[in-house]
Amino acid sequence: MNAIGYMRLSIRDQSRYSLEYQEESIRDYCRRNNIELTALFKDNGESSYTFDRPDYKAVEAFIKKHKGQNQYFIIMDHDRFSRNLSEALSKITELEVKFGIKVIATNEPIDIDPDDPNVFMQRAFRYLIANEELLRIRKRTKQGMRHAQESGRYVNRAPFGYINVKDVSDKSTLAIDEPRAMIIQKIYNDYLSGIPMYLIYKDVKAIGFTIKGNSAIQKVLSNCVYAGLIKVPADKKRPDRYVKAIHLPIVSEPDFWIVQEMLGNKRPSKAQPEERFPLRGILKCWCGLHMTAGFSKGKRNYYLYYRCIKHTNNNISGITLHNQFNDLLRSLSFSQEQLKAITKMVSTKLKNIIGDKENELAAKSKELLEINKKIEKLETRLMNDEIEPSTYKNWFQKYSSEKALTIKDITRLKNSGPDKWQQLERFMPALTNVFDIYEKAKISAKINLVKGVFKHNLVYSEGAFRTPSISEAFAYNSLKAKEKGLLFVEQPLVFSGQNPFSSP
Repeated sequence: MNAIGYMRLSIRDQSRYSLEYQEESIRDYCRRNNIELTALFKDNGESSYTFDRPDYKAVEAFIKKHKGQNQYFIIMDHDRFSRNLSEALSKITELEVKFGIKVIATNEPIDIDPDDPNVFMQRAFRYLIANEELLRIRKRTKQGMRHAQESGRYVNRAPFGYINVKDVSDKSTLAIDEPRAMIIQKIYNDYLSGIPMYLIYKDVKAIGFTIKGNSAIQKVLSNCVYAGLIKVPADKKRPDRYVKAIHLPIVSEPDFWIVQEMLGNKRPSKAQPEERFPLRGILKCWCGLHMTAGFSKGKRNYYLYYRCIKHTNNNISGITLHNQFNDLLRSLSFSQEQLKAITKMVSTKLKNIIGDKENELAAKSKELLEINKKIEKLETRLMNDEIEPSTYKNWFQKYSSEKALTIKDITRLKNSGPDKWQQLERFMPALTNVFDIYEKAKISAKINLVKGVFKHNLVYSEGAFRTPSISEAFAYNSLKAKEKGLLFVEQPLVFSGQNPFSSP
């Protein structure tokens, strides 16, 4: 007589029913009953509630291929077969009726009669107990996860920008993955600046964003974990709520809630920008509608035009518009006198910041010295048998974590010293030349820059650009642009700076 052996391991009961233990039980049962074991299948870590398991599917394929060659299907115990009462009984009937194979557990006699009402009741009761145990396991797991969430602990696989780690109490939490966290920050900053999601995705994909799909950016923007929050799902007594997380945030909580409001209320503009039409999606007609852009065929060539979809007679030459916009950006760029004034002001503030950081560095160095003393004292107490090894381990992990964070802070403070001012002084002329930045930037950065300078979308009418407001940093230079007939600020800023070359 031939038999097929089957084993299943669930991670939750691994300590009690190892695969090795199950295999030995099945082989011993076959030896005691003079049965030849023709095949042995195992599912490692698979669900007990469904038969959609890789190796069980292989079992069924093997049975069909060798129909009539095996008489028994042996399992160590019925809960290894399934914890779903109805599914288990259905599968047993199918194997017996369709393939002539008897399902037997190693605690049952080889000549057991499945058609005996007492046998049926015994098996049904066992599966009922297994089913009830599974539901209890699920309930405990759910309660455990909920308790962890209410405590601010993230228990699932780390999202992009974080890594899964263990804290000093050996419980799961998240640590920031610095390179990827910078990508998450860029996604939020770009979206807050008004850049469309498809352009954000294109940019961050080029620098290491690995999540795929049309909704990848929206999923990141909707994930409260990045703001240091854990969402606790609603139950019968309480609605959804958010709690402060144990892990550190990547973006600020205010920015996260602003983004949620934008995701709920903002509709994407139909007019999307691209490299050839940098002002599409930004430029508006006097009627308030976004102007679209495209090429119109002339007698010999195709010519770029911006036009209003409602006022079709409002067509503006793209070449003229782009050239005039470039002239506007040149007018807004800071002069040498303004650059000197800005440099002087920044230099004073940066020196104060460097001084503050030197004081912080001294404090952190002192803190590191104290932590090292605590570690030395801890090791001495262990050697003198004053504390247990388990106590030493817990405190050593705690001190080591504090030491690592302190060393990280010290490294950061050392890397932000006086040399930073030299770098800033070197690049200041380039950083304050609006036109050069605009010319060298990609389309997403161009949109970011334009929205930062003009605050609201631009309107072009009567041969000039018009805007409701402009960034205060460019308020003085906007007067020069007005003199040249390039820009009119409809609601001029009132500023009272002492510097004659720029606003405060």
